[in-house]
Amino acid sequence: MEDTIKSIELIPVFVPFREGVLDTMRSSEGQHGMAIPTDEPWAGGDAVICKMHSAGGHVGLGEVLVWLPESGATPGQIIDVIEHALYKYVIGERPFDIERIWRRMDNNVAQNEIAKGLLDMACHDLIGQISGKPAVEILHGEPAGEVPLAALVPLADVKTMVMLAKAFCKAGFKTIRYKLGRSVQSDEEISRAIREAVGPSVRLRVDYNQAYSPDEAIRAIKAIEPFRIDVAEQPVDKNDVLGMKHVQERVSVPLMAHEGCASIRDYVSLVELGAVKAVGINAERPGGTIPALEMIDHAARRGLGTVIHSQPLGIASAMLAHVAAARHDVLGHDPELFGNVMFDDDLIDPPLRYDKGAIKIPVGPGWGVKVDERALAKYAKGPATVIP
Repeated sequence: MEDTIKSIELIPVFVPFREGVLDTMRSSEGQHGMAIPTDEPWAGGDAVICKMHSAGGHVGLGEVLVWLPESGATPGQIIDVIEHALYKYVIGERPFDIERIWRRMDNNVAQNEIAKGLLDMACHDLIGQISGKPAVEILHGEPAGEVPLAALVPLADVKTMVMLAKAFCKAGFKTIRYKLGRSVQSDEEISRAIREAVGPSVRLRVDYNQAYSPDEAIRAIKAIEPFRIDVAEQPVDKNDVLGMKHVQERVSVPLMAHEGCASIRDYVSLVELGAVKAVGINAERPGGTIPALEMIDHAARRGLGTVIHSQPLGIASAMLAHVAAARHDVLGHDPELFGNVMFDDDLIDPPLRYDKGAIKIPVGPGWGVKVDERALAKYAKGPATVIP
């Protein structure tokens, strides 16, 4: 008898930021280190952990981290749509038939890519657990043993931002992503100071978090072009696709959408309009492994680079590390996986291995990680929902 999916277990969690990160956040722009105009400080991560159980006793893991200003979804909403709709197209299926599962989920439940992606991730890990193969092999790539990473610098005073950038470079990072969007003058001052501090060989990319109108964005990006910027992320409102196109046609720095790219449909629209010249993905956007690989491979065929950028917990970090390792030769940009620096715990045991600005790809079946049950119980925000 073939091993099929027997049940789905969903656990809502909240993991706070480390105390040092909270101190930095409190002293930074908007108490969250970016120019996005939200009313609430950012104090940690709301997530849903998925354990997908097979009839043969194997368990596949998934994780999605959500923040309302970006994701528009809460853990409760994700659990609800799986419990009352999506489970029908998963329970009883073979995890190896993941493309059929995706098609049925998409045909019967519109949007909800985050919830679908959570199940996709758990399916892929379950495939690895059943087959005994690491995910990087299942994803049909030329695997790498480790992947170099980018470091993240929040929007703060210039002195703090320069100090953090220099510290990350000293730790071995070769790419720095830093936040901008306070003003054109401030952006130029920050960029000049960081470039002078880190030298000519370190790659720089910036994130505006929708700070500007299209014309303001053009002025802001042109002001920092002399500092050799790899990518400028989401300079205008997430809904202003034509504004992104307007900016990209007038600046030499490749633009990337983040808040404005939540699905394959968004990605296709942005690329076909010429609104972006780089692609951004994480575990939640466009929702799991299959659409992430579709976007990476399509971008590579179009000559576009891909930025994997996220601050997840341990399971999603492992998933994105495997995706990056499977496609390391076509990404063109160092991924950013920064949850290990930001969060109080990653909910896995043993933790992922980071060294000299790189992540070691976990070995073992699937994502190669296991849940730390004591940590999961500590940070759980409610009882597990078990389906059926």
